[in-house]
Amino acid sequence: MGVAYSVGEVDHLYAFFVQWSPDVYVKTSKKPGFIMVQKDELTTINNLLSDPVPKGWEIVTVTEAKRPQSWCSLEDEKLEDLLPVLKDHSELLEDAHIQRLDGHLPARTQGYPWRLVYSTAVHGTSLKTLYRNLAHIDSPVLLVIKDMDKQVFGAFSSHPFRVSDRCYGTGETFLYSFRPELQVFRWSHKNSYFVRGHTDSLQMGGGGGHFGLWLDADLFHGCSLACDTFHNQPLSMKQDFIIQDLEVWAFH
Repeated sequence: MGVAYSVGEVDHLYAFFVQWSPDVYVKTSKKPGFIMVQKDELTTINNLLSDPVPKGWEIVTVTEAKRPQSWCSLEDEKLEDLLPVLKDHSELLEDAHIQRLDGHLPARTQGYPWRLVYSTAVHGTSLKTLYRNLAHIDSPVLLVIKDMDKQVFGAFSSHPFRVSDRCYGTGETFLYSFRPELQVFRWSHKNSYFVRGHTDSLQMGGGGGHFGLWLDADLFHGCSLACDTFHNQPLSMKQDFIIQDLEVWAFH
């Protein structure tokens, strides 16, 4: 003769059944929502549930066992442990920015520390200086801009910025913007106008006479429009913006 247990009670017995072979102890009940437990095993189960001696284990419900770990539970692990290593301090990127951007970077950048190779706060506002600082860099770079409206946006380039007679880069290149959530605009495959560096400007994306991102020689004025290369929205709140600060990070 069997005894019926409710679904709620069954959840508490779940861990016990898993450990002690459900094929031995459990039989299907004809009544929906119940299972059958052999009577001669009730004593063992009741002792398991009522034993007052402190245990080094706990019984959990099926729901709790299957519930994914929440962000709140990660507090003990510290968010910093999940972030890439930044060898330098950023004036523009907060931990939330870094965490979200890292998930969109190509695999070949993973595991490498981020190094600040150019910053307007440190090196002044000069595109010429930016090119000079990147002359010996052999890794992708991340461009970060904060404008006077406090908007953070920029681009990931598969190659370091340099002066060139033609466009360069690969389909890894993308534009992004936090407005306020991260939006990433990847290669549309419509053209390959990824990056082009002039002595008086830096351009990213193109087509239809529009640049996805354009910066002047003084790294003071910028412009962002929808372009064919990335099918992007304007990265800043205003198409023409003034740069407050700018950083370039390399992965090596």
